[in-house]
Amino acid sequence: MIELEGVGEACSLERVSVDTDGPEIADSPVLARHTTLRVGGEADRFVVARTERELIDVVTDCDERGEPVLVLGGGSNLLVSDDGFRGTVVRVGTTGIDADVSSCGGAAVRVAAGENWDTFVAHAVEQEWIGIETLSGIPGSVGATPIQNVGAYGSDVSQTIVSVRTWDRQDRTQRTFPLSDCGFGYRTSRFKREPGRYLVLEVGFQFQLGSLGTPIAYPELANRLETVPGKRVESARVRETVLAIRRGKGMVLDAADHDSWSAGSFFTNPILDAEAAAVLPEDAPRFPDAEGRIKTSAAWLIQHAGFAKGHGDGEARLSTKHVLALTNRGRATASDLVALATEVRDGVEQRFGIRLVPEVNLIGVSLPEAN
Repeated sequence: MIELEGVGEACSLERVSVDTDGPEIADSPVLARHTTLRVGGEADRFVVARTERELIDVVTDCDERGEPVLVLGGGSNLLVSDDGFRGTVVRVGTTGIDADVSSCGGAAVRVAAGENWDTFVAHAVEQEWIGIETLSGIPGSVGATPIQNVGAYGSDVSQTIVSVRTWDRQDRTQRTFPLSDCGFGYRTSRFKREPGRYLVLEVGFQFQLGSLGTPIAYPELANRLETVPGKRVESARVRETVLAIRRGKGMVLDAADHDSWSAGSFFTNPILDAEAAAVLPEDAPRFPDAEGRIKTSAAWLIQHAGFAKGHGDGEARLSTKHVLALTNRGRATASDLVALATEVRDGVEQRFGIRLVPEVNLIGVSLPEAN
């Protein structure tokens, strides 16, 4: 423990390193074993990179030889072709959490890209690091969260991320981006807009300290917590409640629950200009954003276009709990899921004139253009 002289009082500073075993990773090249949809054929080569050096070296070697490479985190946001991947798949297996915790300044935390996201959230709540408790139960790795600017229940990771350290595959050098240069937006970032260029190595977070979480921003969560938006609740209780809500929607991974054999929300919520939003039905959800546009609910559009929970007559169906998730009922193929996604997308467009855009990354597959 280091004592720092502050203004009027001493501030404590504790430096903590946590070495974790990380998730158990199968070494099979069958990609269905590495994705939460449990779909995908074989890769030509499958490598688990457990150190930063190994991760950079494998990817750089592939780049120099012109070999396609797919960098895989937790496999939670992917739909991979039944034909697999013609090239090398690199599973990010790096682990480690380093923190400088100050009673005055909060916790400055650096997390290896391969750490399991929900394990990290649980650790943060236990340490009374405030800010990501509402993001509990989201599958995947820490390194994937800034790419998609992962969010749920009124918050996203851009609210706590302060830096993202990367390997720039184009310039062959490490680059660290402060928050202001990450280009975060709704489910997007500069890393997503420049696909394949930046390999995330480590994510830096800044947390306030305390037992109460950040103010509740999402009405559904506030109701379950028996409070109102804007109030603060114990972060441990917030986490438990979010996990309960997500389990009720089949959004917490469970091998026995086929509703959780999914990639989460398959489509993003559409963000519309004023003219497009004006033609929405009167009762359609509308959420103004900071740029004067309107966000509406993809789930509402899907339901009101006639697609009910459990829709489908094969191994690929909409979740029985949550229409925004496409699920594998046990033996679905990527082709089955593409067909279902296309049916839903086209049905929404025919009914409302709005084309849904996949949030899931499509590897070796694509949704055909509408007729």
